[in-house]
Amino acid sequence: EVQLQASGGGLVNPGGSLRLSCAASGVTVADYNIGWFRQAPGKEREAVSCIATSDGITHYADSVKGRFTISSDNAKNTVYLQMNSLKPEDTAVYYCAATRVVRSSWSDPQQYNYWGQGTQVTVSS
Repeated sequence: EVQLQASGGGLVNPGGSLRLSCAASGVTVADYNIGWFRQAPGKEREAVSCIATSDGITHYADSVKGRFTISSDNAKNTVYLQMNSLKPEDTAVYYCAATRVVRSSWSDPQQYNYWGQGTQVTVSS
């Protein structure tokens, strides 16, 4: 059974940092593309970042470039999203997702076969 466990969310002040983790079981992250998406209340799910863990190629949404960093620890079968300089507009539920092959765009949620349960990130003073 494939499981993706997202964790690390919380409440943080604007300008603060959080590190999200996506721990995988039933799949080997080295064989997959792992993406992070987020969804704020009343908004559509938005792509944040993606890593092809086999070769380390990464992608970022324009809204998070320079602030967020995606990485993987294949030995721990875990992908991380380091989020710095957080803004109130980053507030959302963050999900990780996995797919073996990205056939079109990394940012298309339809490309991903497996999803984690989400972790809440709230940026507020």
